[in-house]
Amino acid sequence: MNRERIVQIFFFGFLAVIGWQLYQVIEPFLAPIAWAMLLAFLAHPALERLNRHVRGRTTAAIILTIVVALGVILPAIWLSARLVREAQSLYGTLATLTADGGLAKFDQWLSGTPVGVRIAALLARRGIRLEDEIRHFAAQAGKAVSDYAIAHGGSAATNLASSLLHFGVMLLTFFYLLRDGEAWYGDLRALTPLSEADQTAIFDTLTATLSSVMRGLMLTAALDGVTIGLGYFVCGVPYWAALAMLTAAGGLLPFGGTAFVWAPIAVYLAVTGALLKAVALVGWALLALTIIDNFIKPLAMRHGTGLPTLALFFGLAGGIEAYGPLGIFAGPAVFAVFAALLRVYQRTYVNEAPP
Repeated sequence: MNRERIVQIFFFGFLAVIGWQLYQVIEPFLAPIAWAMLLAFLAHPALERLNRHVRGRTTAAIILTIVVALGVILPAIWLSARLVREAQSLYGTLATLTADGGLAKFDQWLSGTPVGVRIAALLARRGIRLEDEIRHFAAQAGKAVSDYAIAHGGSAATNLASSLLHFGVMLLTFFYLLRDGEAWYGDLRALTPLSEADQTAIFDTLTATLSSVMRGLMLTAALDGVTIGLGYFVCGVPYWAALAMLTAAGGLLPFGGTAFVWAPIAVYLAVTGALLKAVALVGWALLALTIIDNFIKPLAMRHGTGLPTLALFFGLAGGIEAYGPLGIFAGPAVFAVFAALLRVYQRTYVNEAPP
């Protein structure tokens, strides 16, 4: 073994060790770094336009970072205040439920159903009253919620501090990616020993896929939350703001999605006697989802990815299973880059193969 071979082995071995140590250093911040990269992909066109009107790329990056920060912080403050008020209202409702005869009304309704009659008869044979069991269950549920809040209050504060730290890391990374991202992107492309055409095929595919998937998912999830949340508000659903936020989060799921939220709400409305509102909510939700999922979502997500619908579905579902929430973007990106590599292989080793 000559000296040059020994130097190569030492260099790549040492590079692998340092690379692994680098991963260990940044591993706690991988999620905020990944979110910053995704946001930077989306914000890059706005940065280019803003940079034409302000002096300096740094100033444009600062402005966009402040816009993103306010776009997250201000809605979070509003939602937090709303959730606190609704939680207080929920506590007051539970506290006055027994005094207002709410449990008795629920017992009367349940006793009038076939299932309730059977349950009441079964309990009566054992010397148990259904109303007493309902009261006992409500008291135990309230105590369990209270005990959980007390036991996890400290961890909630810790999680809040961790979330604030990660949010700060995300904003800092987002700013530097906006300011210096193009230079880093060029350096990364220069490191690959591929031809310019192959680099363009792979990196441009990755960029287009991430931007398209994020734009499509965020747009459709926001539309889900706003449109169906409007239905909650019109139908008089309590805690509509929190439920609209849950609906928007459900819109990010590749299957089931918003139905996990609005379907139980419709059942709640029907059970409480508002059958007309329940039917109206179901009709409104189905109409909104039909338009959003079948027209807006495919147009927003497939534009730029070049992936068939089945590949996009497995990219979303498998990505979530493999990578967690970030898999929504990582899964389709893996499919798109793999398809780009296959095209590079076909062009390099098949089409140009000697006869």
